[in-house]
Amino acid sequence: MSIFSYHLVKLSFISALRMMFLPIKSKQVNGLIYAETMSAMVLGSSVYSKSRFFNREIVVFAQWENEKYLDEFLQSNPKGKQIAKGWHIRLEYLRQWGKISGFQIPNHETELENENNPVVAVTIARMKYTQIPRFLRWGRPVEKQVRDDNGTTLSLASIRYPNIISTFSIWKTQKAMTDMVRGHSKTPQPKRHINAMKERDRKNFHFEFTTLRFRPLAEYGEWNDQKKYIQNQTEPI
Repeated sequence: MSIFSYHLVKLSFISALRMMFLPIKSKQVNGLIYAETMSAMVLGSSVYSKSRFFNREIVVFAQWENEKYLDEFLQSNPKGKQIAKGWHIRLEYLRQWGKISGFQIPNHETELENENNPVVAVTIARMKYTQIPRFLRWGRPVEKQVRDDNGTTLSLASIRYPNIISTFSIWKTQKAMTDMVRGHSKTPQPKRHINAMKERDRKNFHFEFTTLRFRPLAEYGEWNDQKKYIQNQTEPI
């Protein structure tokens, strides 16, 4: 069964630039099904923020044939050794909305038995170039909503030019995430996500878009001097 991983690492300027220009490719790594290499940015940051153009903080979101290949990559591959110096989380697929090419998303879907267990959400969009300004106008309020929600332990966005935009969030409970999606969260203006989805349905922003939900399996390393972003895990790993 395939496994997904999400990696965060801060590199030197030259190493980060090299990682972006020469990203990880499945043809070059045994057992790698697909990966996106991106530059991290703060959710809700200004349109003209430097991090929206380039950041030394690198994101890799990957799918592997199995966990053994992920371990081999981190221990033996030159790029893997660089990435291993940061933080990463291993993920079990639960369900998908929308579609995205590259990744081999399983056909089956799984529901957590306990809505108080933590979940991880990843969105990936391949933008229509002409729709990027409109997407930012509707998307930034949602970014801020996720960023400021007390139900998250870690949330960020990432970008890869010319047109890939992604978000990542770890939620303390599945209920906290679904409350946000349905407009029931306790944050100010809780309907921001719903309103943005209605606008997307009216006129799509993307060539491709997907939201993926995962069960967190394990995390390794530190990010921003912090460990243990997974909380409230009651189901067995």
